[in-house]
Amino acid sequence: MTLANRIRIRDVKTLSDDWFLLKKTTFDFHRRDGTWQTVSRETYDRGNGATILLYDPDRRTVILTRQFRFPVFVNGCHDLLIEAPAGLLDQASAEAAIRRETEEETGYRIRDVVKIFEAYMSPGSVTEKLFFFLGRYAPADRIAPGGGSAAEGEDIEVLEFDIDEALAMIRDGVIQDGKTIMLLQHAALSVLPALTSNR
Repeated sequence: MTLANRIRIRDVKTLSDDWFLLKKTTFDFHRRDGTWQTVSRETYDRGNGATILLYDPDRRTVILTRQFRFPVFVNGCHDLLIEAPAGLLDQASAEAAIRRETEEETGYRIRDVVKIFEAYMSPGSVTEKLFFFLGRYAPADRIAPGGGSAAEGEDIEVLEFDIDEALAMIRDGVIQDGKTIMLLQHAALSVLPALTSNR
């Protein structure tokens, strides 16, 4: 039996359609033991997104950002969040979107972009799939100050860290953003392993 045949939608209610779309769906699910169970789930649909780690292998550095995230604040974190550049696709391809977001947030115009994987970051409630990229940069690639879009409420600080320093910030709890942790650890295992031998 395919997964589609194991689900029978009973009811869909729109709970909010303000910034993004929040729905409550009631459905029957065919369990592995052969019985049907009625359950309800809320899904938050904000579209898919992309994120990137900019790295300079010659100088042992990575580019990250720091900004205010209200959901993190209300969950008890009273610091700005350090994270990799990211943004929604907004009908563009993942690569085009991450190039756009990188330039808008960091001021860097990147040439070579490599997709490394895709991941659902919060599959229990959020529909978003995130596309992960790596991109090499050099100081000369910065063509603007970055900072994000003020019209969208963004106030983004651009940061440059040594890769080992960034990995230590994960261990120390300074970097707590999931996508950023995944990108830094991937970089440490693949593109920058020689630079992180003392971690």
